Amino acid sequence: MKCKAYAKINLCLDVVGKREDGYHELDMIMMPLELHDEITIELAKEDVYSCNIEGLVMDETNTVVKSVELMRKTFGLKEHFHVHVEKNIPAEAGLAGGSADGAAVLRAIRKLCHVDITIEELAQLGKQVGADVPFCVLSQCAIVKGIGEKLEPFDFSYPMHVVLIKPNKGVSTGKAFGMLDFHKCEHPDSAKVKEVLCAHEFEKLQDVIANSLEYSAFQLVPEIKDIKEDLLDMGFMSVLMSGSGSTVFALSEDKQLAQKAVEKYKKKDGYFALITSFR
Repeated sequence: MKCKAYAKINLCLDVVGKREDGYHELDMIMMPLELHDEITIELAKEDVYSCNIEGLVMDETNTVVKSVELMRKTFGLKEHFHVHVEKNIPAEAGLAGGSADGAAVLRAIRKLCHVDITIEELAQLGKQVGADVPFCVLSQCAIVKGIGEKLEPFDFSYPMHVVLIKPNKGVSTGKAFGMLDFHKCEHPDSAKVKEVLCAHEFEKLQDVIANSLEYSAFQLVPEIKDIKEDLLDMGFMSVLMSGSGSTVFALSEDKQLAQKAVEKYKKKDGYFALITSFR
C-alpha cells in the first residue's frame, strides 16, 4: 500500500522553558502541508528498507525503522515489511520530514495488520519515535504543547500559497536549542495566532507570529535572516522560519508573487524552493 507523509510548518513556536528531563516545554501552532514524501509498505518475508535518496541511513536511528519496531513490540506483531521511502521533503529543514515518514509507517501498519487502536492513541504512541510524530499522525492544524504530545486540533481551511525557501545549509535542532537565550528570543501567543488565523485577519498575522528558535538559527545560518527579510520586502503577508530551521515559509494569496519568489531562489546554488499549500 502507498501512503503520504505530509510536511508541516510552525505558524508560531514558543520555547516556554527547559524541563528537568532535559527536554523543552513548547507552545506552537503546527499546520500540515500538501508537500509530502510517499511511503510504500508491503508485507514481506523479512524487513527491507529502501529510499530514493542515496546515502540516507535506514538503520535503527531512522524514524521509519523505529516505527516498525515500535508497532511490532507494542502489539506483538510477527509480520515483516518492505518499506520504500520516496523523499520530497528536504532534511534539516524544520518541516518534520523524518517525523512524517515515521507517522505514515505507524498509520500504514495499523491498517495492514488490523491493529485495534484509535488514531488518537496511535498519535500518543508515536511520541516514542519523536516529538513531532504525534502531530504528524493526526496531520491536522493544531495547537501543540508539552514536547509535542499535547494536541489541540482546530479547523482551518483557506486557499493560500505557501512558499518554502531553504538555504543550502541546515540547522541542527540540538544546537538551536542549546544556543537559546530565553530573555532575548521571541515568545508568541499561540491562542492569539489561532484567533487571527481563524478570523482570516491575515493582515494582522505578521504582527503575532514568531519563532523562539530564530534567535539561534540566525546566528548558525545567517542566510535564514536574509531570506526572511527579502521575502517581506517582496510583499508577502507573513514570513517566518519553520521549526528549528532552516526553511523559511511565506504566505500569500498572490500566485504570481509566489512564483516570482520561487523562480528567484531556484537560481541560487543548493537552495530548495517550492510552492505548496495547507492541507
